Amino acid sequence: MSNPQFGQHAGFGQRSAAIFDEGLRQHMLRVYNYMALGLVVTGLVAFAVSSVPALYVPLFQSPLRYVVMLAPLAFVFFFSFRLQSMSASGAQGMFWAFCAVMGLSLASVFLVFTGTSIARTFFIAASMFGAMSLYGYTTKTDLTRFSSFLIMGLIGVVIASIVNIFLGSSALQFAISVIGIVVFLGLTAWDTQTIKEQYAENFDAESQQKMAVWGALSLYLNFINIFTLLLNFTGERE
Repeated sequence: MSNPQFGQHAGFGQRSAAIFDEGLRQHMLRVYNYMALGLVVTGLVAFAVSSVPALYVPLFQSPLRYVVMLAPLAFVFFFSFRLQSMSASGAQGMFWAFCAVMGLSLASVFLVFTGTSIARTFFIAASMFGAMSLYGYTTKTDLTRFSSFLIMGLIGVVIASIVNIFLGSSALQFAISVIGIVVFLGLTAWDTQTIKEQYAENFDAESQQKMAVWGALSLYLNFINIFTLLLNFTGERE
């Protein structure tokens, strides 16, 4: 004999699951939208600066270039330490400011590489990023098991990159590029899975908004690094 209460509970559970799935979809869409708009801001700033000699000459032909190169890293550290105390609107403002500063740093890309090779590399990076993010979203494997390896790899790549700013070693740059691409592809999958899991922790609306911005920043950084590292292999110099 069927139990009507069981049917009611099952129906409620199905509706709850549908509501959760829709909320998760909206959250991930918000994250990807922030990331995409951030890339647009970065690209516009980078192109604008590279097009005006009065801007790029003092930025890249003086000691100021080291400030421009390291400023995004300082932004990330500041952002990570202050995120909890920021409002959602403050976090968004910081994100857009960071994307603009990153645009200053990446303006040199338009001065060094041809537009065709930049566009080609962008689409290759987007394809690789999209595939790994999709994997991170859909896989049932707990990617946390790889987190220690990825974090150690990231720290190594950052330190080696800073050192190579002063050394200018092509061999070291090649190693950084190969290892870095692997690390940031792995981080893309892991970060995507983490963003998805964080949504299930039932944060309030304000916190969810901030987590969406932080998630967008994480994926944005992965994409930017994949793109710039790929340029060392696919970029054609002016």
